[in-house]
Amino acid sequence: MEEKSNTILRRLIPGLLFGFLVFLVLILIGDLRQVSNQVLGFQWKYYPLVLLLTLFNYLLRFFKWHYYLGLVGVKNYPLIKSARLFLAGFPLAVTPGKAGEALKGVWLKKETGVPISRGISVVLAERISDGLGVLLLSTLGVIAYPRYWPAFAIIFSGLILLILVIQIRPAALWLIDQGGKFPLIKRFSGGLREFYEGSYTLFRPKAILIAVSLGTISWLGEGIGMYLVLLGLGVAPGWTTLSVAVFVLAFSTVVGAVSALPGGLGAAEASIAGMLTLLLSLNRDTAAAATLLIRFATLWFAVALGLAVWGFSRKLLFGAADE
Repeated sequence: MEEKSNTILRRLIPGLLFGFLVFLVLILIGDLRQVSNQVLGFQWKYYPLVLLLTLFNYLLRFFKWHYYLGLVGVKNYPLIKSARLFLAGFPLAVTPGKAGEALKGVWLKKETGVPISRGISVVLAERISDGLGVLLLSTLGVIAYPRYWPAFAIIFSGLILLILVIQIRPAALWLIDQGGKFPLIKRFSGGLREFYEGSYTLFRPKAILIAVSLGTISWLGEGIGMYLVLLGLGVAPGWTTLSVAVFVLAFSTVVGAVSALPGGLGAAEASIAGMLTLLLSLNRDTAAAATLLIRFATLWFAVALGLAVWGFSRKLLFGAADE
């Protein structure tokens, strides 16, 4: 048990160290003293609201997760156990390439008996529906700031193409069959087919509509949280600030996701700070402080919640680490 615990924790160390490095770089981008003064001068009455909006994001995403579990055959699964697995997956986002999130498939099998590949299809569907949700939130910003259009178009087109390929069943099954002719892929052909069957169900029109709707509303919550962070730093309130805040949070989430870096670390922070400087004309110190505050309230808050769950679920979670 202890050895398995150490294994899963070791998978987190690179991401945690990288996060600390990003934290230092953000401070050094501005003036250390000025960034510190900005954070210390923050109107902390806003921060509990920011955290509540983050929890609102997690709540809606949990509903989507539980809905997905029902679609892949996990019926009558207690909400408390489902929530435990959902929260426990948060720290895995900071593993290299987010590959550790595949462990959620292992945990699901251990808890419910659903094939690991189907569990992993839920993880993929979560990511894609979240991606489409934040892209929808980014639409007006992209229209207002055309410089971001190429990246938006490429990512959006890629996600839609992937969904279409999955839904064109004969073509997808043909590709799986062709891949099975190669020895390396043939070993995983059974799991690959299970993964496809799960993905096919999760990306049916009704399912994707529900999931993207939940994802859009949930990430809007964190966008409003970004707005409150800016208000706490003394940025003038108003629709312009609000719209830019939602756009910056949403688009930086997309950038972080496609970067494949642990938790989007580095890519998301650079996007947030850069866009705040460019679109709201904030100085580097304020932009760096805003980035630190929102990332602590979102990414690192999630990691902390997940680690707390790990502390109460050692037998289930760590016991599955190496299976």
